[in-house]
Amino acid sequence: MSVLSGKNILLGITAGIAAYKTASLVRLFIKAGANVKVVMTPASKDFITPLTLSTLSKNPVHSSFTNEEDENAVWNNHVELGLWANLFIIAPATANTLSKMANGVCDNLLMATYLSAKCPVYFAPAMDLDMYKHPTTLRSFEILNSFRNIMIPATSGELASGLVGEGRMAEPEDIIDFIEQDILDKLPLKGKKVLVTAGPTYEAIDPVRFIGNHSSGKMGFEIAKAAANLGAEVILVSGPSHENINSNRITTVRVTSALEMYNEVHQHFKFMNIAILSAAVADYKPKFVADQKIKKKDSSFTIELEKTKDILASLGAIKQDQFLVGFALETNNELQHAKAKLKSKNLDLIVLNSLNDEGAGFGVSTNKVTFITKTDAVIEQELKSKTEVAHDLMHQIIKQLNA
Repeated sequence: MSVLSGKNILLGITAGIAAYKTASLVRLFIKAGANVKVVMTPASKDFITPLTLSTLSKNPVHSSFTNEEDENAVWNNHVELGLWANLFIIAPATANTLSKMANGVCDNLLMATYLSAKCPVYFAPAMDLDMYKHPTTLRSFEILNSFRNIMIPATSGELASGLVGEGRMAEPEDIIDFIEQDILDKLPLKGKKVLVTAGPTYEAIDPVRFIGNHSSGKMGFEIAKAAANLGAEVILVSGPSHENINSNRITTVRVTSALEMYNEVHQHFKFMNIAILSAAVADYKPKFVADQKIKKKDSSFTIELEKTKDILASLGAIKQDQFLVGFALETNNELQHAKAKLKSKNLDLIVLNSLNDEGAGFGVSTNKVTFITKTDAVIEQELKSKTEVAHDLMHQIIKQLNA
C-alpha cells in the first residue's frame, strides 16, 4: 500500500510539451490508490486533451471558471478544489506558470486554485535549458522554496528544442517516487518499528474443536495500517481473522494459538520501538488435547483448563526502551481494573473499552475507548469508527513519546 493511498491529489497541468506525460502520471496516482482531479491551463489543452485525463482520473477536468459553451454552467469553485486536495502537484510547471506562482499573478483557474490551496504543493519544472538557467527562473525557484513549495528537480536529457541539458521534466515514475519518499521522510514514525497483535486465538480441544472468542481482528488491523501510514515498519501478528492488509510496510504473520502468538511476539519484541497488543488472547486452554475427534457419548463433558502464558505481562517484565500498549476489555469496575492492569504489567498506555458501551466490543466497526497513561491521565474518547480509534491511538502514543 502506497502512502498515496486514499489521498486526494490535485494535478495542475500547464502548457509544456511534457504535458503528454501526465496521462501516465494520472494512471500511476490511481494505481497507488489516490483520488485524482485535474486542473489545466487553457493553453495546456493543445498538448493533451481533457477527455484523456477525465477518462483516466474518472473525474471531470477543469480548465476555466465556467463552461463558456453552456450559459447555465455551474461556476468551478477554485477554493473548493484547493481545500479538497491533500496534495497539489503542478506538472509540467512551465517558466511562465512558475513566475505567476512566485508573484501571485492570478489569471486562470489553475492559479486561483494554487493561491487557495492549504495542502503541500509540489512542482515539476519543464522548459528549455536556457530558460531553466535564466536568473528569473532561478529566482522563481527561490521564492517558491521560501513558500515551502517542493520542487521535483528536472533531469538532464534531450529537450524539445533539440538541445541536450537540464530542464526535462522528471519521468512520471520518478515523480511518484519523489513524492512518496518526501512524505515518508516527514512522517513522525519514520524509522520506527512497531509490533501489533490482532484477532483471537483458538485453543484446540481435539483436531476439529477449539476454545475461542468473537474477536474479528479489525481493531488490530486498523492499528497496523495507522502505524504504517505514519511511516513505521510494522510486524502484525494475527490470530485467525478474515481481515487482510496490503502494504509494503506491514509484514503479517498468521498464528492460531496463544502459545504460537507468545513465541512469535517474543521473537520480534527486542527489535521493536513500540508494541501494541490488541489481540484477544485466550486466558485458558485445554490441559489435554485429544489426538482424535472426541465422540459424543455422555450427557455432560468436562474439560480441564490451564492458564496460557500472559504475553503482555511477559513483555512488560523484559521491556527496556520499548513503548508498550495493552488493551483491557472490561464489563464491570472498568477503570479500576484497567488501571490495575496498566501497573501490574508495566505498560506505558492502556486502552480501555467496555462491553457495556453500545457500539463497542467484538464484531462491530466502531469502538468507544478510554486511554489511560502511566502518569494516571484518563482520556475518554467518543464512539468512533475503529479506523478513527486507531489514528487517535497512534497520535496518543506519539504525544507521549515526544513529551
